Amino acid sequence: MNIALLTAEGAGSSWSLLITVGIMLVMMYLLIYLPQRKQNKKDAEMRNSMDIGDEVTTIGGIVGRVVAIKDDTFVLETGSDRVKIRFRKSAIASLEKLDMGDK
Repeated sequence: MNIALLTAEGAGSSWSLLITVGIMLVMMYLLIYLPQRKQNKKDAEMRNSMDIGDEVTTIGGIVGRVVAIKDDTFVLETGSDRVKIRFRKSAIASLEKLDMGDK
């Protein structure tokens, strides 16, 4: 009789553990995965909205204006010496749109 009680208590304990682990996995999904997916979507929209003349800062800290855009790369012109460097679009840290009032 004593063994039967221990087995029943063990089964209830394992269900409790499974439910707790399941709740923890759902919380991790909601707190980590969804916000990261939202940020990735926002970053992709920023990269796809890039136009020639926009000011870009790369993840390496290089600042310049976009002078050409290809499929997954762009050419950045830096400073008054007009040095041109090709980057991947994934290297964009921030993008400042061209203000049409400047022209």
